[in-house]
Amino acid sequence: MKTLLWNLTVGGAKHTMTEYNLNHPTQQKIKERMDKLQEWMESNYHLENPEEVEILIDSVTKFWNVMQEEDMDYIHGARYAIENKMAWNLS
Repeated sequence: MKTLLWNLTVGGAKHTMTEYNLNHPTQQKIKERMDKLQEWMESNYHLENPEEVEILIDSVTKFWNVMQEEDMDYIHGARYAIENKMAWNLS
């Protein structure tokens, strides 16, 4: 089995999680769905349930035009792991 390492250090700087304006309904939806995606990826749920994870990704990418770059990068990595059947490990 291949393993994808999600490195939270980018360009020598610690990668910070996206900040959301939770008073804005769209931002609240994005945060809730990204939190669920992160939970599923870190538990490698995508290896047994790739279709369900793709449905979740589709539900958040409809907000692509207002998403933060960090979330977009995370989704790209998640899709790569799903397509290549790779475990998701943090390093």
